[in-house]
Amino acid sequence: MGEPLIETERLILRPYTHDDAERLFDMMSRIEVAKWSGEGIPMQTIDEAHARIDRMPIRAGDRPEAGVFAVERKDNGVVAGMAVLAPIPASKSVDRSDMEIGWHLHPDSWGHGFATEAATALVARGFAAGLTELYAVTKPANGPSQAVCQRLGMEDLGLRKDWYDQELRAFCLKAPGEPVK
Repeated sequence: MGEPLIETERLILRPYTHDDAERLFDMMSRIEVAKWSGEGIPMQTIDEAHARIDRMPIRAGDRPEAGVFAVERKDNGVVAGMAVLAPIPASKSVDRSDMEIGWHLHPDSWGHGFATEAATALVARGFAAGLTELYAVTKPANGPSQAVCQRLGMEDLGLRKDWYDQELRAFCLKAPGEPVK
């Protein structure tokens, strides 16, 4: 598989492969995970997982630092979930060009700090690539993800409709030395 793309103390962040489709499906077919993602609809078939894996490079765009990463545990090789560093789609009536960090974890990987660890690595990657700010957006009731944003030191921007054509609770983290606007 080659060198890991990003390595932390407990995790390897790497591109998804079709070998990960069953685990991705197991995660995104669960309402307790899917309700916080996109339209909130659980995957129904393994083919949806394969199709999502095929779309991941498109989601990352042409930014070399960007990606949708499988978050693999070093201790057992299990994919705990996904982490994202990618352009965030602006809402139709909004002129923005922002980068997002995000995460979704399988329920068997909740409560171990994996989301914070993976997101911390992506923050470092984004800022090392010259980004001056990163955004995270959560469904308004997603307290656990909002807690990750707070652990990362992100500023709570409140409810916003700037991205994904829906009202989301937004957070922003400025690169060290960048002024807060």
